Formats: sequence, structure tokens, C-alpha cells
Amino acid sequence: MTRGLDAADVAIALDSADIAALVALVREAGGAPIGAYHEPLGGRALLLASLPLAAVQPTPFQRDLSPTHAKRLATKIDETAAFLDPLIVVRGEDGRLWTPNGRHRLAAAKVLGLKQITALISPDESLAYRILALNTEKAHNLKDRSLEVIRMARNLAKRRGAERESGFAAEFETPELLTLGIVYEQSPRFAGGAYSALLKKVDRFSERALAASLTQRADFAARLTEIDARVKKIISGLQARGFKSPYLRNYVVARINPVRFHKTKKGDTAPPMPLAQALTRMAAAARDFNLASVSNSDLAWVAVGAGE
Repeated sequence: MTRGLDAADVAIALDSADIAALVALVREAGGAPIGAYHEPLGGRALLLASLPLAAVQPTPFQRDLSPTHAKRLATKIDETAAFLDPLIVVRGEDGRLWTPNGRHRLAAAKVLGLKQITALISPDESLAYRILALNTEKAHNLKDRSLEVIRMARNLAKRRGAERESGFAAEFETPELLTLGIVYEQSPRFAGGAYSALLKKVDRFSERALAASLTQRADFAARLTEIDARVKKIISGLQARGFKSPYLRNYVVARINPVRFHKTKKGDTAPPMPLAQALTRMAAAARDFNLASVSNSDLAWVAVGAGE
């Protein structure tokens, strides 16, 4: 089975009505159209163009720039003497040109002092909210992904806050990223990975309006932060008793996880309990944690699981 367009249907002339608005946009920005085509899967028109570096901005909700990575990328581009990977660009707010996946390449181009940068421009503004799927520069860790998703959600809430949160599932990818993103905004050093197993089982996209859902998630994030503060005290208590394992946090969080033994059945999308209930039980388990119940053999099993 084959899909998409035939070769004869791909090419577009620069004077085609399909891309007239994009061509005008590029010229207004001081750039030059180079060529155009229908992308071969969905058939939407795309314009390849050269744009002044200053005309393109990263979307405002992308992860923070890593200067080290940008400089390393600039060095590698300079070594090859070729900037080969065009930025994906869309029209953002107020007619600005946004790149949803090119922050580090854009920064590298500035390091190199480039006047122009090549861009693949799409009329589909929704691509600005598909950052995680489009990123090709630097693998996202959990903190990066969570912060990008919550920044994206806040931006969307300003314009489309009355729409249901669940309607943005494709943009946000997984619901726990929203909750963790709020925590990371307040606590950049938060160990989110330790709580990922819990959230994956109980966090779901809300049917509430996005603006209202974010308010509720702020409460969930605050409760998770309080639980983590208690976990830190438990860890300190265990260390005072002589436990020095690097897996102490994972062990403690696993012990107070109310759904750690729940097995998700294939095709079952319902959570074993609501997130609010899970956090209530988790907080109670953290308050009642018995330091004397911990043994070195328990920690050894955690280490084995982490290794696997």
C-alpha cells in the first residue's frame, strides 16, 4: 500500500495562489523565496525561503536555550562549512515568524554571524504547538519536555482557554507533563523522574476548559511539591541511620505510591484512582512513613530494578 502524492503533483510554481501569502510574508521580512512544493504526505503547500536571521524567533514556550549546546552546534556547522538543515517556520502571534524546533540552530547561526538562514515555511500555525514531535536538535529530558508543555499550555489558554484540555492531547503528548511542568517552574531541581510512574498511572487529560484545568493542576503541583518536601525529610532520616544508597528517593517514593502494585490491563485507559485521591493517599503514607521498617535488602531490590 502506498500513500501520498505522485511526483507530478508535488512541485508548485512560486507564483501559485497556494503560496501567495507566504511569498508576500517572506518578502516583507526582507527574505527571498527559493522554491515551493506540496508536502508529499498531507499535500499542504510549503515554501522554502531565505530569511534574515533577525526575522525569525523561537516560539516563546520552548525549553530554555543551552549556550553550551548552541556553541557546540555552531562549531560543528562551521567545520562542515554548510548550514544544511532549514528551520521549520510558521506565522506566530502578531504576524511574527516563529520556529517551533530551531532555537539552538538559530542561536548557532548568530554565533557564526550568518546574515540569512534557510527556512521551510508552513501556513499551518498549529505546528508551533508540535514542538516535542518536531525537535531534531537535542534530546528532551523530562524537565525540558515538561516546561515546554506547560509554557505551551499557558500560551494556548490565553487564546483558546475555553476549549477542553483533552482537545490538546496531540500538542501536550501526555497529561503528566502538564503537572510536572508547573512543579518545575517553581522548583527547577525537582526530581520528577521519581514520580513519573505514579503520574503515568493516575494523571489523565481533563475534560474541563484548559484555563480551568490549569488552575486545578496548579493545586496538584503544590500538593506534589509538599509530598516531595516530606520525602526529602524521610531521606535525611534514613541517611542519619546509615543508609547511603543512591536509590533512596526512588525507594521512598515507591513505598508511598498508592498504585505501585496496580497492573494496567491492555486497552484499559481508566486510571486506578483519580489523581487527587492518589496524592491524598501518598501524602498520608509519607506522614506515616516508618524509618525503622527500611532494610538494606529493600534498597538492593530497588537497585536491581533501576539497573533493569
